Amino acid sequence: MAEEVTARAPELARPHVIRQDWRDLSFLHWAVDPDEIARFFPPGTRPDTFEGLTYVGLVPFRMVDSGLLQGPPVPWLGTFLESNIRLYSVDTTGRRGVVFLSLDADRAAVVAAARSTFGLPYRWARMRHEQRGDLHTYTSTLRWPGTTASSTVVTRIGRRLEPGPLEHFLTARWGLHVARAGRTWYLPNEHPAWVLREAAQERFEDNGLLASVGLGELSKRPPDHLAFSDGVPARFGRPTLASTPRPPVLR
Repeated sequence: MAEEVTARAPELARPHVIRQDWRDLSFLHWAVDPDEIARFFPPGTRPDTFEGLTYVGLVPFRMVDSGLLQGPPVPWLGTFLESNIRLYSVDTTGRRGVVFLSLDADRAAVVAAARSTFGLPYRWARMRHEQRGDLHTYTSTLRWPGTTASSTVVTRIGRRLEPGPLEHFLTARWGLHVARAGRTWYLPNEHPAWVLREAAQERFEDNGLLASVGLGELSKRPPDHLAFSDGVPARFGRPTLASTPRPPVLR
């Protein structure tokens, strides 16, 4: 049975490993049939669903002051732009999480470290973020061998959005699933509850970005859901095997 969707993170077991600030996030989501994307999920996980559908997310944002929890933020390398394409997962123990199909960043050293340490599908890209009033513009051009892709996302942000069950399903995710060394791992995180804002798509140009992860059909239609957040500070704990039983819920 899947764990309950909660707006607030469960207590993160120690030791805490990494801290990050996620800022100026645009959330673009497409609803899809879970059977259409089940092939993308690591062993021991499956698409998580909301009212019979699952979702593909495109999330461009700024990463700020990333570093090890016991030390200062990493100078220069700890602050960069990122854009990820993600799916929503649940494992055999009921843990809900995300599965990343890509994480594009404009720091080559960050890409190399994340790929080698965590097995995450980071890719190097040339990226830019610009804010003018209530408009946020994110541009990305991959600089990755064998892949040609670029994108432009322009989001107009509005008033505060009172999150409902779907918003919690899409954003209240307290870990990620990743296949590494022949096993599926779960990397937990925690952060304050999201403060979301309404968002409108002013412009979305996809020149091969969704196709680069095998989801090019989605670029033919607009997102089904949009939202924006000014951001949250986040912390990550130590990874565990996704098959590890969940601790009991204390009530």
